[in-house]
Amino acid sequence: MFNDKNLVCKDCGNEFVFTSGEQEFYAEKGFQNEPARCKDCRSARKNASGDRGAKRERVMYDTTCAECGCETQVPFKPTSDRPVYCKNCFDARR
Repeated sequence: MFNDKNLVCKDCGNEFVFTSGEQEFYAEKGFQNEPARCKDCRSARKNASGDRGAKRERVMYDTTCAECGCETQVPFKPTSDRPVYCKNCFDARR
């Protein structure tokens, strides 16, 4: 049903093959557009984007639990208008 197509990369201008297998995969996923970049340019673009898909390291904030008074860390900046709980106290309040 699908035949290999030669496409031109919009970044480097080189020709690359959009294989029938790739076309079938695109169709299964419901993708409407053909790839605009060759594999090398896609990889270079992905690496240059600062690893958008990579998880950023979570910033943790030191605080004191409002329930038991122990020192703990939370993944948000605590404010004085709401109490902050350690994991054990938070789980007990759920």
